[in-house]
Amino acid sequence: MKTVRICLNSIDKVKSFVNDLTKFDVDFDLVSGRYVIDAKSIMGIFSLDLSKPIDLNIHAEAAIDEILETLSPYIIK
Repeated sequence: MKTVRICLNSIDKVKSFVNDLTKFDVDFDLVSGRYVIDAKSIMGIFSLDLSKPIDLNIHAEAAIDEILETLSPYIIK
């Protein structure tokens, strides 16, 4: 598992983020405080406080580089 910090500060960003995640057959969780939700759920994402950075847990061993490259527009460096 790998964890990265992401920023989803607009509706368009959330939509494109979920579309990018659905390309991969692995599990993704968003962690904000004590809440953990499925990152492929648009409704779940909108239940979080999007004004702050969120932790994304990527439950994958293979293809991690490809996933990180796809998600690079959202990752806080």
